[in-house]
Parts: sequence; structure tokens; C-alpha cells
Amino acid sequence: MAQEKKGEIGRRQFFRTLGGGSAVAAAGLLSPISTNEAQAYDPGSEETKARYRETDHVKAFYRTNGYETLKK
Repeated sequence: MAQEKKGEIGRRQFFRTLGGGSAVAAAGLLSPISTNEAQAYDPGSEETKARYRETDHVKAFYRTNGYETLKK
């Protein structure tokens, strides 16, 4: 058995201290103290308007791919 010297930090004690410090640091990063309030985003009328248009190109796509439900 090896005798431990008094006053010195052993290898196991060093890693135990290091692990405890890491846990405290991780808890500090995850704490709710550093959260910011969420703010609502208003896209305005330009971004909420309908963009779909049934153009000749779209009609040709539906016709060639056989979408029967869109026939009027």
C-alpha cells in the first residue's frame, strides 16, 4: 500500500474536484437566469398574402401529370 502524503492532492482527488467543477459550470450555463424573452414577429401584409397563381405554366404542369381533381 502506498502511503499518501499529507497536504498534497492525489490523482483521484484531483479528478473528483475537476468533475465537480465541470458540473457546476454546466449548471450555470443551463440556468434560467440567462434566458431572453421571446418576441413575436409580425410578417406584415406582404408576407401573408396568397402567392399561388394558376398560370398557364401551372396548368400545363397539372395537365401533363394527370391531376384529374383540378379540372374545372
